[in-house]
Amino acid sequence: MTAEATLARFREYMVGPARFMNLLSCFELGIIDKLRENPGMTAVEIGDAVGAKPDAVEQLLHLLVKESFVSYDAGSGGYSLDALAGVAKADIERVLTFMDLVKVTMLRQLFYLSDSVRTGTVVGLKELYGFEGTLFDAVAEHQDLRETWATSMDLGTARVDPWFFENVDIPSGSRVLDLAGNTGLGAINTYQLKASPGLRVVTFDMPEKENECLANFRAHGVEEHCSFIGGDVFQEVPKGFDVVLIKHFVTLFDKSDACKILANVNKSLDVGGQVNVLVPVYQDNVRDFDSRSVDFYPVFFLGCAMGQGGPQKLSTYRSWLEECGFEMTKVTVEDPAAIPPDAFPLQAVLCATKTA
Repeated sequence: MTAEATLARFREYMVGPARFMNLLSCFELGIIDKLRENPGMTAVEIGDAVGAKPDAVEQLLHLLVKESFVSYDAGSGGYSLDALAGVAKADIERVLTFMDLVKVTMLRQLFYLSDSVRTGTVVGLKELYGFEGTLFDAVAEHQDLRETWATSMDLGTARVDPWFFENVDIPSGSRVLDLAGNTGLGAINTYQLKASPGLRVVTFDMPEKENECLANFRAHGVEEHCSFIGGDVFQEVPKGFDVVLIKHFVTLFDKSDACKILANVNKSLDVGGQVNVLVPVYQDNVRDFDSRSVDFYPVFFLGCAMGQGGPQKLSTYRSWLEECGFEMTKVTVEDPAAIPPDAFPLQAVLCATKTA
């Protein structure tokens, strides 16, 4: 890449936050909804409808016209939806849910990214909320974080969990442990999607999750087949299980902590026991298009969520599992063509067996 091309690439980074908020504001102000209802509105008409100065409306719409999201008729001065007119409402809602997550949990916190990297903590949460801990702790106390995070995560789980269970083998009658299973949704999905005579599923998480977890089991009618064990995965993992599921958890930690988790899982299983890990992954060649996750996840985990962690390359996950006494038996990576084109994470299921 030439020096000129490199500087031009810098320009793309400099305008990123401006472009993001310009587009999102057009939705938040109701401009896009008004144009969907009444194509051909002028800036004055839009401004009257959404309660904004027409000059400001016109400024915001320049970018959307440039990107062909919206069209402009110079003769009438009217604006109409262009490319946005062809996007389904459900797809728009999914994208806006994720954009809201970026706005609420990332834009302000990332001002402190360098400090977070230096300290290994989420400095933005302390500076903005007076909270010392991780995003996953903070959502319990701060409604704005909880609402945007939970909504986005529920959408992701609804998409990914069925795919995960299509690609794992849970033998009939197995005793299954859902590690860090939170409030039981993973255990419920395990029983409902992999049902077999004698199948038992246990959620393992911190003791304070027990009441909500058991209530969820009752609400879904699986309380006879699913149960809860409280404990700390960094201390000990319960024994007596044939299969351990680890979803959306290993990614939260750097190697030292991730390997503590995997080593404790290894200690809990008999030789031949299975572990199935769901993780977002980077391609080994991060210049590949399908490594789009590197645009987002490093700063999300380091600056907004944990102060550590993030997805890894498949070769890295394999080495960690082998180091902790497992043999990788199957790897399934999502087909990029099968996920929404706006989606960042490329998920993988890593299936391994205890060898020692």
